[in-house]
Amino acid sequence: MSSVRGRLNRLRRDYAPHEHRPLDGYVATMGAFGLLAGSLAAAAKLTAKPVPDRPATADIVLISIATHKLSRLIAKDAITSPLRAPFTRYAEPGGSGEINEEVRDQGSSLRHSVGELVSCPFCLAVWVATGLTSGLVFAPRLTRLAATVFTATAASDFLQMAYSLAKEAAEGDRQSDEDDRPALAQAA
Repeated sequence: MSSVRGRLNRLRRDYAPHEHRPLDGYVATMGAFGLLAGSLAAAAKLTAKPVPDRPATADIVLISIATHKLSRLIAKDAITSPLRAPFTRYAEPGGSGEINEEVRDQGSSLRHSVGELVSCPFCLAVWVATGLTSGLVFAPRLTRLAATVFTATAASDFLQMAYSLAKEAAEGDRQSDEDDRPALAQAA
C-alpha cells in the first residue's frame, strides 16, 4: 500500500510540480461517480425498470436545459452557498444573483476536489444530468415536472437578461437624445 501511495505522490509531483493538484481526491470523486452510476444501473436492472432504447428528443431538450440551470444553481447561486461553504470560500459577487468562490486548499485532497466539483457548473453538469436522466427511468413524471421547473427558470433568466439589456439600450438612447438636444438648440 505504501508503494502505491509513493507512486501516487511521485505522479502528483510529476504531473503538476508547481501547483497543488489533488489527484487522489479526483480519483475518489471519480470513484464515487462510478459507484453512483453503477448503482443506478444495477437498481434499474433489479427493479426491471424499462430503460428506453432511445430517449425522446423532447426529454433530451428538457433535461439539457434543466441540467444547465440546476448545475448553475448549485454551483453559483448565493442561496445555495451554505451547501458549498465547507469546500469553498466566498470571493466576490458574480452578477445576476451568482457569487464567485475559491476552493479551500486546506484539509484533505478530497475536500479540495469536492470544492472544485461543487463550485463548477461545468463539472457538476455530468452529475446533475445523470440524476435527471436516471429520474426518467425511476420516476419519469416527477422528473419531467422538476425538469420543467428548472427549464422554465432558465428561460426566465435569459428573458430577464434580455429585458435588462433592452432597458439599458433604451435608456442609453434616451440619454443620447438628451445629450444631443442642447447641441441642436445651440445650432438653431
